[in-house]
Order: sequence, then structure tokens, then C-alpha cells
Amino acid sequence: MGYYYKIARAEDNRVVDLNRIRKSIGAETSPARNLGDRHLMLQELQEITLVVQQRLEQNQTQGRTLTLKVKFSDYQQITRSQTMLNYTHDLKTIIATATLLFKTMELENHSIRLLGISLSNLENVKQILGDSTTTVLRLKQNRLEMSNIWKENE
Repeated sequence: MGYYYKIARAEDNRVVDLNRIRKSIGAETSPARNLGDRHLMLQELQEITLVVQQRLEQNQTQGRTLTLKVKFSDYQQITRSQTMLNYTHDLKTIIATATLLFKTMELENHSIRLLGISLSNLENVKQILGDSTTTVLRLKQNRLEMSNIWKENE
């Protein structure tokens, strides 16, 4: 039988390679209720930013291209990206870039059902700093730092 016939029926005996190279690190959320208030949208963006930064730290990775994904209640989806000059995993840089991209979006008469942030164009920090260097940031420290950064960006 033909290749596509089998694939359409989930008949595929190829070996799955689980050790793939990660191309991006991100997070997204769909709130229980659609967000119509800009302040609530920014709060949600703040939480997502923290998750992304933690994932970058866990993977000892940094990225250059930040992508903001917004899906509206009518399922229309918009993405905005910005490529930075330098690789980063810095919380302040990620928040500032995400906020800047968010502010460029037309949100009038729209409510949001999904927000997401990802960093791509990745570089492994472990390769740059060496295996012995690890950075561990605690959640409470990040939240405090993040609230200060958001105050600066409002």
C-alpha cells in the first residue's frame, strides 16, 4: 500500500528521535475568561514572561528573537516578533521587549483568549559559560524583580 495511505491511518514504523535540538522556548496561557481589560492583559503577560525566563534558565539557554502571540475571542491570531542585537535570558529585557510588542497591537473592542511568548534563535549558555557555571533564580526573587520592572514600564 502507498505511503500516504498508511500515514493517514497512523501506520508509521519509523524510529522517533527524542534527542532533537530545541528551536524555541516559550509559554502561553488561555485564561478561564477572555481578557478585555488592558491591565489584566499586562498582568497575564507578566506571569508568562516569568515562566519563559525560568525555562530559559532551566535549559541554560538564551535567545535573540522574542515572539508575542495573541489570540482574540473571535479566534483571530496575531504575532509580533523582534530580534535583539544580543542573546538574552534577562528578565528585564524579556519584559521590556514583550511590553513594547504588546503596546503595538490594536486591541480596541477585542478581548483576548490566549497570550504567549517565545524566544527563538537560541544559543546554549552552558557552551558559553562552561559546564561549571549555573544560574539559579528563585521564584520569589523573580516575582519581586518583575513587579519592580513592570512599575518602570507602565
